Amino acid sequence: MEREESMTSKEKIFANLNPLHNDPVADKPDLSFLSPTSYQDPLKVFIETSQTNAGANVIELNPDEDINQRILLAYPEAKIIASNIPDIKANLNPDAIKEKSDLLKVDVGVVEGKIGVAENGCVWVPQTMKERAICFASENLIILLDKKSIVSNMHEAYRLISENSNYFSPYNFGTFISGPSKTADIEGALVFGAQGAKTLTLILL
Repeated sequence: MEREESMTSKEKIFANLNPLHNDPVADKPDLSFLSPTSYQDPLKVFIETSQTNAGANVIELNPDEDINQRILLAYPEAKIIASNIPDIKANLNPDAIKEKSDLLKVDVGVVEGKIGVAENGCVWVPQTMKERAICFASENLIILLDKKSIVSNMHEAYRLISENSNYFSPYNFGTFISGPSKTADIEGALVFGAQGAKTLTLILL
């Protein structure tokens, strides 16, 4: 009784609340019965999913094709192409700009993806340039991806990222990108490029 009388109003409130929120701790559910989606031909599924679900353009580059010529064919009106990939003919290097706002005038940004995921058509893109804004500020985005780097599901992708430093970057940042930026208002009007690139082209090497 003496203890209760000596308690402050705050202590009394917490004392009354504690029994109400002292739920027993439950074990994590057993998820071992969940089997990740797996495909016999991840490349085929990745291309289909990227085009139909994600809304990306997919180009399979032949060994004898000039990648820079293919980029110009895909975006013939592009005036500013930004990239720091050595073999790409670009007139703006995201490592050499003074302000991030300089990337707002980029017509086409070209970056390198490391992992493609067949189940949802997304691509893991580590930051390999000083300004990662190129991935989001470019009017159109091109991701170069090795066809041998496509896995069936996100479980495989995350395992590769966690186990191999080559799938991350010296800037300690990476992101999954799937299709062009799009959003819809309450009336269902679909708008492209609201938060990022208006188009996404995947060039499979």
